[in-house]
Amino acid sequence: MKNNLSAEEIGELLQTLQTRFEQNKERHEELEWAAVEARLKANSEKLGSLYEMERTGGEPDVVGQDPESGEIIFYDCSKESPAGRRSLCYDRKALEARKKNKPENSAMDLAAAMGIEILSEAEYRKLQELGAFDLKTSSWVQTTSMIRKLGGALFCDRRYDTVFVYHNGADSYYAARGFRGSLRV
Repeated sequence: MKNNLSAEEIGELLQTLQTRFEQNKERHEELEWAAVEARLKANSEKLGSLYEMERTGGEPDVVGQDPESGEIIFYDCSKESPAGRRSLCYDRKALEARKKNKPENSAMDLAAAMGIEILSEAEYRKLQELGAFDLKTSSWVQTTSMIRKLGGALFCDRRYDTVFVYHNGADSYYAARGFRGSLRV
């Protein structure tokens, strides 16, 4: 993750986020950009994560605010699973288990390196209430330890105007499967 953003990179990122925020008011009707910007400036260490979300094609946007902590919640809101985060198996254990044709990385490791969390199934469903996402791609979602112990992992997509949850071997990877992240600021 790029931690030391230049003033120019920060300015460009904030402008991109503000433009997206204003173009998609339905995702966060109760919030004003000034409050989001103030929170970002007070938590500038999170800008590197947002920068990576943007750089890898996630198109992060505000989807809400935690009523207890006041944290602003960002999700990847790109129409399809972020292009810069595809062809990844689920986690390190799955990556190490592959004997040949290993992908470059795992979704969980890349998310951790970016300082973000992979969406849970509930978060993925919340995202899908805000629009139609992953109509041609799919996204890994957080998987319970019980399923992981058995070698599997979960992913979701939207087909036939319905959100589906599927399973696959955690070591599998596909050009059309990536992951979506969340960040709390």
